[in-house]
Amino acid sequence: MARIIAVVNQKGGVGKTTTAVNLTAALHALGHRSLLCDFDPQANATSGLGVDKNTASPNVYDVLINDADPARAVVSTRYADVLPSNKALAGAGIEMIGIDNREMLLSHALQTLDQNYDYILIDCPPSLEMLTVNALCAAHTLLVPVQCEYYALEGLSDLLATVRLVKRKLNPTLALEGVLLTMFDSRTNLSLQVAEEVKRHFPGQVYATVIPRNVRLSEAPSHGKPVMAYDPYSRGAEAYTALAKEMDSMHSRTKARA
Repeated sequence: MARIIAVVNQKGGVGKTTTAVNLTAALHALGHRSLLCDFDPQANATSGLGVDKNTASPNVYDVLINDADPARAVVSTRYADVLPSNKALAGAGIEMIGIDNREMLLSHALQTLDQNYDYILIDCPPSLEMLTVNALCAAHTLLVPVQCEYYALEGLSDLLATVRLVKRKLNPTLALEGVLLTMFDSRTNLSLQVAEEVKRHFPGQVYATVIPRNVRLSEAPSHGKPVMAYDPYSRGAEAYTALAKEMDSMHSRTKARA
């Protein structure tokens, strides 16, 4: 049974899609069966794994709205499997209004796939509307990327309020997987100060691995590759490999205690 992790932050530009793509690929490279569910209408995670978002059909929109078989929608790449998205997903929130149990549509879809994977990561849209609620209902845990910049924690209270509401009403077992520091520059006092502030707000829940500012991370999506395929010796590739190992080690210890 897969561990389903929603990568979520309603702020844009925090490294959310970069994290979803590269962490999924890094887990795959470690030998895990991993699936990336692209749940953002921008579909950048889809193209980031080399899948044409304009031709991928069926896609996650068809799964939610048109009852397409989720297994038929999955596209296998050499980096990981992906449940692709496209711009049609932008209207799905409106179309869901008349559907019973609309908050659970993604959960039901992923339940048909979870026996095939060790990890399923959901790349969420940068908002707190119905798509994100669906992702939080489907997930076991959420991973929150936080950029090491001024106002890094701004808006996180809204996200955590949404999480509490989802836990109370829809998904009582939802937990915080961890907080990930992104765009970290050890040469600046600001990055160091933000890191300390985030650790104070989330004691014991911040990953030891931090994601640095790295030009290769920015370049890789334009080549349709995760960074470890684009430049495996870059600092970005090394960081996401380390994150995958840290996450996997945490889960292994949890399973051993169980």
